[in-house]
Amino acid sequence: MKILEIEDLSLHFGGVAALSKVGFHVEKGEIFSIIGPNGAGKTSMLNCISGLYHPSQGSIRFNGQDITQMKPYKRAELGIARAFQNIELFKHMTVLDNLMLGRFVRMKTGILAGGLFWGAAQKEEVEHRRAVEEIIDFLEIQDIRNKPVGTLSYGLQKRVEMGRALALDPELLLLDEPMAGMNTEEKEDMARFVLDIHEEKKTTIVLIEHDMGVIMDLSNHIVVLDFGRLIGFGTPEEIQKNPKVIEAYLGEEHAS
Repeated sequence: MKILEIEDLSLHFGGVAALSKVGFHVEKGEIFSIIGPNGAGKTSMLNCISGLYHPSQGSIRFNGQDITQMKPYKRAELGIARAFQNIELFKHMTVLDNLMLGRFVRMKTGILAGGLFWGAAQKEEVEHRRAVEEIIDFLEIQDIRNKPVGTLSYGLQKRVEMGRALALDPELLLLDEPMAGMNTEEKEDMARFVLDIHEEKKTTIVLIEHDMGVIMDLSNHIVVLDFGRLIGFGTPEEIQKNPKVIEAYLGEEHAS
């Protein structure tokens, strides 16, 4: 079953084509990776899927529904969550407060009821806090829950960034270079969490990452972009044998 369908997607900034008639699909329940050289259009693609950018042409369908012109918060309500390459947390707020913000689109009580913190609003707060505590346990960040995010190491901030996206209870999780800038141990931890999210929470994941070892180990399917154009789509084994991909990005050392 296709959870995400990209058809003839193009994105232009003036005379610059960030994406040119790109098309692929993501199956429900898989880990799907987008790779390519710097400037290939990978982050632009995630920005189109999440709603930060509106494509110049083409369509995006999520669970069969056309979301091409839908507002970002509406896509979040449907179950699309995003973790950013450049950490977008509120540094002065605690880990717990940042994760609670990830529950915002799931909150139903109005401003007045929330301000009074009574009845349904109080029950809803308890339920959202329970969901966040589960994520804290899942990501093994119990000892930093009350620390300001700005005081944490880069690796822990990346984990909190992913946790905030998880707080939305997404059906589709978009991860933009979650392991960038990490040491080997931190990368191994993050790869384990990605696998756990996929296997335990049954979440479909679209991943951008430059570590080819991680990509080839984790991915069910991979799409390769170069200068905004699709040059490869297939399983890790197929991508490793694709002459265009080898020439443009992987090089001979990754070819099997």
